[in-house]
Amino acid sequence: MTRTVRFHEVGGPEVLRLEDVAVGEPGPGQLLLRVDAIGLNRAEVLFRSGQYIEAVKEFPARLGTEAAGVVEAVGPDVTGFEVGQQVSVVPAFSMNDHGVYAERAIVPAAAVVHRPEGLDAVTGAAVWMPYVTAYGALVEVGGMRAGDTVVLTAASSSVGLAAIQVARSVGAVPLATTRTPAKREALLKAGAAAVIVTGEEDVVARVSELTAGRGAQFVFDAVAGPGVLDLARVVAPGGTLFLYGALSGQPTPYPGFELGMPALNMRTYTLHETTRDPERLRRAEAFVAAGLGTGVLAPVVDRVFPFEEIVEAHRYLESGAQVGKIVVTVGH
Repeated sequence: MTRTVRFHEVGGPEVLRLEDVAVGEPGPGQLLLRVDAIGLNRAEVLFRSGQYIEAVKEFPARLGTEAAGVVEAVGPDVTGFEVGQQVSVVPAFSMNDHGVYAERAIVPAAAVVHRPEGLDAVTGAAVWMPYVTAYGALVEVGGMRAGDTVVLTAASSSVGLAAIQVARSVGAVPLATTRTPAKREALLKAGAAAVIVTGEEDVVARVSELTAGRGAQFVFDAVAGPGVLDLARVVAPGGTLFLYGALSGQPTPYPGFELGMPALNMRTYTLHETTRDPERLRRAEAFVAAGLGTGVLAPVVDRVFPFEEIVEAHRYLESGAQVGKIVVTVGH
């Protein structure tokens, strides 16, 4: 039996329960991991509350797609992994099938990457979702390169901060947006070339000023909703507006017709585009590992909670007060 976080109904953080569950043995294509640290992501809040892009299929349900730990058992037909190896789990599967909020978890080997030497469990649980999300959209799909400008919403999130670093690593210019001045200095310290406080400044005018009227080659938006109309206005001709989240919770208009049919590429992006494609994941893993090795990429961990405080960790995640990643450590 292993302590596992489950929930028996959708709802707030209070529905989460620590329960003893039989973990079993890994099947074909699977690994059994001892989980040492868990990276929390907003997708888990949405799944738990019944607002995610896929619904909970059955209760009790599990949570979690990102973690760091050690291989305890290798399933049939799995190659490239051995018992005792330090690894990380990347979000590449449905939480209806697997969940890493547990002391031990069975996960698909295809969702596991080798943890770079010297990377501790907390950092290993904070790396992959943010950096692979940013890399996958902006570099792999978008082809971002030196001199490009990228506008980042929700810039103080773990993905936003990772996108700042990914942009810097290829010589691009990251412009961060935030609702209030409270996080301005933290974002500048994190590497943003400029910070636009949306509650006080006109985004369109400010981006035009910062780009000498050219606009941004990319917008990387986690908010969606009505704000995409202004974001579309700042995209340079032929540029791309990526929607990778929907924090606003409001309907998202398609801006093309309202803005007079500009030369605008607008597309959704999810992490799974990269993590469920072996070749893309291989390139992402190499990009992130190289960046970590040189120090160009450095994960920002806002706060660490013990496993027993998973409810409080979710409350903190929902508060939006964090700058960077929230990690939960698992004692054994």
